[in-house]
Amino acid sequence: MARTGTTRGGGRGTRKSAATPPAAVQAKSEALDDAQRIELYYWMRLTRSLEERLVNLYRQTKVVGGLFRSLGQEADAVGSAFALEPGDVLSPLIRNLGSMLVKGATPVEILKQYMAKGDSPTRGRELNIHFGDTERGFIGQISPLGDMVPVMAGVTLTFKMRNEPRVGLVYVGDGATSTGAFHEGINFAAVQCCPLVVVVENNGYAYSTPTRKQTLAAQFVDKAPGYGIAAEQADGNDVIATYEATKRAVDRARRGEGVTLVELITYRRKGHAEHDNQSYVPAGEIERWERENDPITRYLARLRESGVSDETLAEIDSRVVREIDEATDIAERSGVPEALDALRGVYADPPAERPLWFREGKSTVVEAHERPEGWGTFDAPAKGAD
Repeated sequence: MARTGTTRGGGRGTRKSAATPPAAVQAKSEALDDAQRIELYYWMRLTRSLEERLVNLYRQTKVVGGLFRSLGQEADAVGSAFALEPGDVLSPLIRNLGSMLVKGATPVEILKQYMAKGDSPTRGRELNIHFGDTERGFIGQISPLGDMVPVMAGVTLTFKMRNEPRVGLVYVGDGATSTGAFHEGINFAAVQCCPLVVVVENNGYAYSTPTRKQTLAAQFVDKAPGYGIAAEQADGNDVIATYEATKRAVDRARRGEGVTLVELITYRRKGHAEHDNQSYVPAGEIERWERENDPITRYLARLRESGVSDETLAEIDSRVVREIDEATDIAERSGVPEALDALRGVYADPPAERPLWFREGKSTVVEAHERPEGWGTFDAPAKGAD
């Protein structure tokens, strides 16, 4: 049975099936005050509501490209990012919108990115949450599985070499743990004792491949002893348990004790992208996770039990709706990219070229045919013509 908020040093455990939601754990957190616990709810609600707005825009054909939901995984992204300090950096995956919001990304930026607007962070040259800002502490992701682990190993090695008390956190899915990039990156970071936290989001599927078909490891924390690193395992649908496990790993890294692998057991209730019909999921599995283990529903019950009023929660919900409505209005008023935007950010001083300068003064693409005479030409008179 997966143990929530436990530190692991090795050994074999019982396989945790993605089809079996982990038991709800109501451990108290002494590290978070009341304001911080309410803030966690705000970030999770903002994440889910923003994605719901993106679904509406997607169905109106206003989203360019795919839409990737984190429905059911909001707690693991928000709780883990909340454990970082200013100056720390993280590298998200496509389903870690919540972590980027915690680190300072704004709803209007996210909406403009998905809508490929000219004033989006990447000026329409990249989509969804594929953008970064090192000042705010998030590094733009790349899509190949596991490839950000060696990148973040290098980033955190610079922290160590400069004697900076900073920590890096990188997310990978369960499928990424079977790639060479993951192995090489985490092994290098372990040997170099980098201040790195590697979060494995065990959501049961690598795209459409169930975990049991891509690894025989009983649980992902079992991989940590092979690299000589510490491990934590937590219920990724419990935002407090996620925060606490990640905080221990972050503190360990900041003390100079090297890498920690954090396994968060969760479940994505949407497919790889909005177009994925999830035909590979057993009947009733999604509905059961929604009914029994929704991270926001669980956390709302916990907040109410601790004395948070419905009025306070309703105020947060209203704030989220207002912020998303305002961001949507701004994003929809933005224009499309200009042709010359493609040059910006590529060179230190990009040239200001005239579009299609090579066509100036020409009425046709070619002025003379260059085909051999024996082949005939398009403008040659037909045989027998007068």
